[in-house]
Formats: sequence, C-alpha cells, structure tokens
Amino acid sequence: MERNELYPIFLKVSQLNVLIVGGGNVGLEKLTFLLKSSPNAQVQMVAKEFLKDTEELAQKYTLELVQAAYQKEYLEGKHLVIACTDNPKVNEEVYHDCKERSILVNVADNPPFCDFYMGGIVTKGNVKMAISTNGKSPTTAKRLRQFFEDVIPDNIDDLVQNLNEYRKTLKGNFEEKVETLNEFTKGLINKKD
Repeated sequence: MERNELYPIFLKVSQLNVLIVGGGNVGLEKLTFLLKSSPNAQVQMVAKEFLKDTEELAQKYTLELVQAAYQKEYLEGKHLVIACTDNPKVNEEVYHDCKERSILVNVADNPPFCDFYMGGIVTKGNVKMAISTNGKSPTTAKRLRQFFEDVIPDNIDDLVQNLNEYRKTLKGNFEEKVETLNEFTKGLINKKD
C-alpha cells in the first residue's frame, strides 16, 4: 500500500509573498481557494489577461494583477508560487525557475511538478483541518471536507476559546500543562471498546 508522506503545515500567507502565474479559470480557482482560507494573503497574479471575477477580487483583497507574459523576474521576493497557465511549457518553465531559486511551487494538475498540494480545508473559527489525498483524488478530499464540515459542531470555537483561557490559568511546566489539558479534553473523544 502506498503511503502519504506529505508533511502538513499551516502557512501564514499574510506574511509571505505569493505569485500565481495564469489568469484563467484554474488561476481563479486557486486564488479563490487561497483567499477563502486566508483573506489577508499577499498575492501577485501574472497573466496576459484576467477573468472579470479575478479583477473583482483584486478590488476586495490584497491582490496585484500584472497583465504580462511570465518572466522569471516576477519570482523576485516570492516565497510560494502557483503555475496554472494553459501552456504546459510555461508551467514547467515556472517550475524549473522556482527550483533554481529554492521557491516552493505548485504546477496545477501536474503532481510531479509540485512541492505542495492545496488540499481540502475545513474551517470552524480557530479550528482548521487540511485534507490530502497525496494528489491522487481531489474529489475525495472535497467529499471528506464536506463530511467534516457536517460532523464538527459549529460551537467548537467556543470550546477552543474556553480552553485557551483555562490554559492561561494553569501552573507548572510545559509537560504538566499538556498533561492537565489532555486529561481535561479526554471526554471529547468517545471511544468504544
């Protein structure tokens, strides 16, 4: 059985410079996905032309649209790049340019040319879950996202906030605080023997 060896992290994209190369439907999808999860993301988009919906998003968010063909100069100062033009040669050029500069890159719908995947995300207040199928089935990730959105109670954020306040009152070292919180939250999981 193949194993998913991806390491999940949560990026503060409001503190990173993101470049999206491509202004078509896939670019809009990637942008929308990013902004839904991180509305303060710092994004520059480069494309020969943009969809009307993308231009509207640029009015609402921290989004810079550059109407031009891709050039490697656009990688300057970027931390994360998503390539999603309708030209596979341009996408692969973006990939190789990013690799030369140690910039994390995702080439849409081309797993071998991805350092990361944009999986399904469930958000309930401060609680956020990311779901990955190792690039094999975005549809499965979508269905799992829908499942967890239904299963996780809407008031989960109240619990998180209350536990945060409780944590501040705890005495002792890090291990003792963790042990206390582990005991306190055991009841959240109903295990059947």
